[in-house]
Amino acid sequence: MTTSVGNGPSRAPVTSTFTDAHLPRLIEVWLLLASAVMSGAALLLVGFNPAVWAVATAALYVIAIGVSSRLVENARKANDRVARALVTITFLLAIVPLVSALWTVLVKGIGQLSWSFISQTGQARFNPTTLEVTRTPGALQAVVGTFEITGIATLISVPIGLLAAIYLVEYALTTSHLRRVVTFLVDVMTGIPSIVAGLFAFSLFTLVVGPKAFSGLSAAIALSVLMIPIVVRSSEEMLRLVPTDLREASYALGVTKSVTIIKIVLRTAIPGIVTGIVLAVARVVGETAPVFIAASFTDNFNADPFNGPQQTLAVLAYTGYKFPGKDIAASNQEAWGSALLLVIIVILFNIIARVVARIFAPKSR
Repeated sequence: MTTSVGNGPSRAPVTSTFTDAHLPRLIEVWLLLASAVMSGAALLLVGFNPAVWAVATAALYVIAIGVSSRLVENARKANDRVARALVTITFLLAIVPLVSALWTVLVKGIGQLSWSFISQTGQARFNPTTLEVTRTPGALQAVVGTFEITGIATLISVPIGLLAAIYLVEYALTTSHLRRVVTFLVDVMTGIPSIVAGLFAFSLFTLVVGPKAFSGLSAAIALSVLMIPIVVRSSEEMLRLVPTDLREASYALGVTKSVTIIKIVLRTAIPGIVTGIVLAVARVVGETAPVFIAASFTDNFNADPFNGPQQTLAVLAYTGYKFPGKDIAASNQEAWGSALLLVIIVILFNIIARVVARIFAPKSR
C-alpha cells in the first residue's frame, strides 16, 4: 500500500537582511552638506542668521535622512537613523555653550597669562610726576589662597566622606535608622546652594571668633560642606561595585573585616574613589559666593589661612570684572587671566586623578 504525500502550501522566499538595500556610506555627510547649502541659500534671501541657519540645517537634515532611509531601506532603519540624528544634534547643542565659554576665556586670558602674572601680587602704583595710578596685574595671592583653601577643604571632606561611605556600605544594615538618617542628610546636603554654605561658615566663625572673622579656614569650612556629599555618594557607589566574592574570600581566610576593607575593598575601589574626590575638588575650586562671603577678598598677599582675608582665583575673576579699579582695562585683564588659570588648574587636577587612578588600579599593579 502506497501513501502519497501532497505538497504543502508554497511559502514566500525569505529575504536576508544582509541583502536588503542600504544607503551609501557617506550619505549622511552629503545630506548634511546639502541641507546646510539649501538652508543658507534660503536665508540669504531674507537675511542670514547663524543660529537660524544651524536650526534650519538640523531640521532639513533630519527630514532628509528619514525620508531617504524610508524610501530605500525600511521603516525600522529610518527610525534608527532619525533617532541617531536627533541624539547627535542635541549633543552638539549641549557642548556649544561649553566650547563658547572655553574659547572666550582662552582668547581673552591668553594674553595676560605669564610667569610674572602668576608670581607677583597685583599692585597699584602712583606716579608722582604724572599723578597717575597704574595697576600691575598679578594673581599670586589668589593662587596661594586657592590651593590653601581647597587643600584644607579636601583634608576635612575626604576622611569624613570616605568613612561615611564605608559605614553605609560595609557596616550599616538596610533597616538601620542611623543609615536612613545619614542617607537623608547626604541627599539634603547635595542640594544646598553654595551661598548658604558660605553664610553658614561666616555665621559660625562670627559666633566663635567675632564679627568680620574673615579667614581662609572659614572659606574651607564652607567648601567642605559642598564637598562632603559628593565624596560620600561617589565613594559609596565605588564601594558597592566591589564584588562580594572578594570580601567572602578574605573572610574565609580568617581576615578581619577592618583589614578586608583596607586591604581588599579600598584597594579595589581606589580608582573610582580618587576620581570622585577630584570631581568634588573641581566642583568647589571655582566657587565664588561662599569664598567671597567667608574669606572676603584682598589684594595683599596673605598665606595664613587662619588669620585675615584671603582671595581665590574665582573671587579674583569676579572682583576684577565686577568691581574694577581706576584702570578698568587692567582689572578686566586680571579677571580673564585668573579665569584661564583656574581652568588650567582644573584640567591639571583631572589629569593627575587619571594618572593616580591608573597607577593604583588593581590590574595595573
